[in-house]
Amino acid sequence: MRSQWGSKIGFILASAGSTIGLGAVWKFPFETSKNGGGAFLLIYLGICLTLGLVLMSTEIALGRKTQLNPYGAFKKLGGKGWSLIGLVGILVCFMIISFYSVIGGWTSAYFVSTLTGATHTTDGAISLNNFNTYVASPISPVMYHLFFACATAATILFGVQKGIEKVSKYLMPILLILLFILIIRSNTLPGSEEGLKQFLDFDFSKVTRETWISALGLSFFSLSLAMGIMITYGSYVDDKSSIIPSTVWIIVLTLTTCVLSGLMVLPAITALNLPANPGTGITFVTMPSVFASMPAGQLFGGLFFASLFVAALTSSISLLEVIVSSLIDQFKMKRITAVVISLVGFFSLGVLCSLSMGATDQLKILNLSLFDFLDVVTGQYLMPIGELFLALFVAWKVWPLIEEQLVANSPKLKSLMLPFRIFLGVVVPVIIILIFDIKGKMTLLVNAVCGTESVTGFCGVMQSLI
Repeated sequence: MRSQWGSKIGFILASAGSTIGLGAVWKFPFETSKNGGGAFLLIYLGICLTLGLVLMSTEIALGRKTQLNPYGAFKKLGGKGWSLIGLVGILVCFMIISFYSVIGGWTSAYFVSTLTGATHTTDGAISLNNFNTYVASPISPVMYHLFFACATAATILFGVQKGIEKVSKYLMPILLILLFILIIRSNTLPGSEEGLKQFLDFDFSKVTRETWISALGLSFFSLSLAMGIMITYGSYVDDKSSIIPSTVWIIVLTLTTCVLSGLMVLPAITALNLPANPGTGITFVTMPSVFASMPAGQLFGGLFFASLFVAALTSSISLLEVIVSSLIDQFKMKRITAVVISLVGFFSLGVLCSLSMGATDQLKILNLSLFDFLDVVTGQYLMPIGELFLALFVAWKVWPLIEEQLVANSPKLKSLMLPFRIFLGVVVPVIIILIFDIKGKMTLLVNAVCGTESVTGFCGVMQSLI
């Protein structure tokens, strides 16, 4: 018998734990600041509450209907051809968790170094050197990566109710408490009002096509879409739960955390006249300088990196569960065997990702470090393509089966199913194709691999197709 969530709140918190990751805590505030503040916030909210709501509900319904992992779900309803879409989702999870665990290791290392004072400096140049020296080390990042990977695997080992659900029930409230503490401290710094203004002011002059790309990409990543996570988590949902109302709660919790993160980070950055640039630099270079400039900075810095660790862990748990669940379903493995195999696999690839950050410059693909290559391929290619085909598959091939799941226990939603289907089957694919420019990206990828001149064989076929 397949495992199930112990309660509705357990499912919501576990799913919210998946969606509330590093992207929500450190990337969202700076994307908002860079792209027009409240203007970007409105666009992001709109995408999450429309496209995000439709796609997440669909993935959960697909999981509950089939009671299987992504590969098994697509294969059961669509046959071997469509099962490739589920396989892409599993592959995305494997690739992401490999480099995500490395970043999780960084949060662990900086939690320790902040409390001990090893990275406690107001000098930005020293802070940058500390970070570059750390990531280039062949030993320390790998050891912390191993610690984070084992913490993730240990949670998964206990299963759905005793592992994922129980840990999420504790970690999610802890994360929110940490955020509130840091918000209070950040907004009591002299000059913090400017950061609040950057975050919330509506500057539509900064809204460009890149703004929409950023908002859509961030919504995919922050809502755990196109990874098979919600299909897997949906397969553990009982028949008594209402999918769409639960999805609304998950998204609301995610959006709330994003806004709280903005209220935490940007006021402190501007109060200390530090650059607010998105990326790993702001987290591991600028933020140590922020806390070094504060009274009791080591304490608050420790709390900040503790919150990052919690956010990273709850997300990595969901990524690993997709892989483990797939091995259990498809190969009838025991959970402990599936966990060990998965751990060895993503830890090994993660080691190569870590080494590609500086210990060796030979681990490159298309002039990108292995770390950056996996990030680009998953975020800009595999995720939008996977979600595009999911939308088409559900809307035009198996819609009656999924509609049945969406309206179960919520009969009043029946009248909304026709616009829901049209949005899923027509609007979502158009949005993905236009904003992500899939054809353009595929052209760049094929040309980068094969060259731009006419060729024969596989490359010639691919160039002719696009």
